Amino acid sequence: MSVRQLPVVIVHNLGKMCYKKALKVQKDACNNILKYIASKDFESIENYLFLVEHEPVYTVGIRNKQYFKDEDKLKKLGADFVVTDRGGLITFHGPGQLVSYPVLYLGHFDAKKSIKWYVRQLENTLIDTCKSFNVNATTTSDVGVWIDDRKIAAIGIHGSRYVTTHGIALNCNVDLSWFSHIVPCGIEGKETTSLSKELQRDVTVAETIPHFLQSFQKIFACSYQYKDV
Repeated sequence: MSVRQLPVVIVHNLGKMCYKKALKVQKDACNNILKYIASKDFESIENYLFLVEHEPVYTVGIRNKQYFKDEDKLKKLGADFVVTDRGGLITFHGPGQLVSYPVLYLGHFDAKKSIKWYVRQLENTLIDTCKSFNVNATTTSDVGVWIDDRKIAAIGIHGSRYVTTHGIALNCNVDLSWFSHIVPCGIEGKETTSLSKELQRDVTVAETIPHFLQSFQKIFACSYQYKDV
């Protein structure tokens, strides 16, 4: 009986990069996968996991009409403003936040190629990452990952032909005041928190990355090929 080979994920650490440039990187990777899907060459598909720390930017998802009136106000704060094709409403990305974009062909990971399964795996990856810091995070009826009523991580994805783009953002030592200018993900009356705030010490993106990669590898049952890390 043959043993199922673990899917390989190519890990790229993009370092600090503006949102639009990182968006192009993941779109190029997505198009590369779609090219192989079109030719039914599924064995040649490469799966990617991009890690990045963004310059300040507010991004909005496909339900975005209500936010255009705030664009100028948010830009005056010194942040960019970008409309995307991900799910979800408005959120912030910036220094001190670990952002990860898994660009994956779900057929390599889940026989049903289920988007619901994929989102659950992302949630479990974030929960496991927090657990490695002895921080007890959970999911709730609201999107994202939470510590009681404090949001520590956001999830916003897009799927096309079972290929994923966009991803997650985990607050490490990000300046949380950026979130005070918006209603993050459209959820009223909730706080935003970070690993640093919960642990009362400075937790950097660099310190968090190995924990996140270990959790992602475990939850997604994959192996890694490292590039630019």
